[in-house]
Amino acid sequence: MGVALDSGGGSKPKGATPAMNVTPLVDVVLVLLIVFMVVAPLLSKKFSLALPKQADEKSAPSQADVPIVLTVDADGTLRLNREVVPPPALGPRVAAALAAKSDKTVYFDADDAAPFGAAVHAMDTARAHGAKTVSILTAKAVD
Repeated sequence: MGVALDSGGGSKPKGATPAMNVTPLVDVVLVLLIVFMVVAPLLSKKFSLALPKQADEKSAPSQADVPIVLTVDADGTLRLNREVVPPPALGPRVAAALAAKSDKTVYFDADDAAPFGAAVHAMDTARAHGAKTVSILTAKAVD
């Protein structure tokens, strides 16, 4: 708080006139204004989340969603999605299964004791009948 002194010139001498220094008050008000200007937009922001609809557990997956798994058993038996397939019918069955799919991938699994020639023949047959990719499974498929 400052004091203004009267320099005379008047008929009656006056005492000290108090004057309030408002600079600190203006500084505090401006700081509060800046804080509220920064915080106000943050309070109005909302996070929107679109949840997907829950799928029915009763509905079976469509044919296009089921992966095509070609298996060669230890005795050389060929299986396409767990169904036994004779070797002459393997090509048309793979082609029919790939017709409904867009990714054209066949997953291949062979038993460790399976004949090597039967495994290679099964992979070649899958490639010859439309499989763009033959992915070899390294872990046992879960039933």
